[in-house]
Amino acid sequence: MVNCLIGTKIGMTQVFKPNGRPAAVTAIEAGPCIVTQVKTSAKEGYNAVQLGFGTAKRLNAAEKGHLKDRGMLKHLREFRVDDPSAVKIGDKVDVSILKTGDKVTVTGISKGKGFAGVVKRHHFKGGPKTHGQSDRHRAPGAIGSTTFPGRVYKGLRMAGHLGNARVTTRNLEVIHVDANRNLLLLGGSVPGAPGGVVTIRKVASKK
Repeated sequence: MVNCLIGTKIGMTQVFKPNGRPAAVTAIEAGPCIVTQVKTSAKEGYNAVQLGFGTAKRLNAAEKGHLKDRGMLKHLREFRVDDPSAVKIGDKVDVSILKTGDKVTVTGISKGKGFAGVVKRHHFKGGPKTHGQSDRHRAPGAIGSTTFPGRVYKGLRMAGHLGNARVTTRNLEVIHVDANRNLLLLGGSVPGAPGGVVTIRKVASKK
């Protein structure tokens, strides 16, 4: 059984739980997805299923050959599975695999912030505002020593590119499932901007 989906983040809103308390939720258009490839450990060395989602305007020759007559699918993602024999090419996967109360893991690309300083990027405190410090308010301070080590360590937290990275949020609760509209409401925030592509994997319940 495939317990994964590809979707598009719509945005955030607010709903009221049965106890009357408001909850911030993220709306996702999840599926329907089409199984485009099944990989097995005997042939590829591992068990996985490739899903397709969305409608593409055009496909190149390689994409047409790979998808054949399965449609103009825009996004392809691969997921590891335990038993690929239970899935065949052409099967459809939609939000019906989830129900209210389930836990899911969502992966997406975070919002790109461009070049950022250490205060914004790494939450540095910044320099003193007094004692003659007129231009050190958001500076990182010393980044190395003189004699030893005589260089800057690799991985030192400094200014640089922020965001636009793969981010995973775990154990989000499914608040509502609307199979007719392929709509999924998840409690809390999901990585990325509205319109971004996300992958959703159902978390196995603990016995």
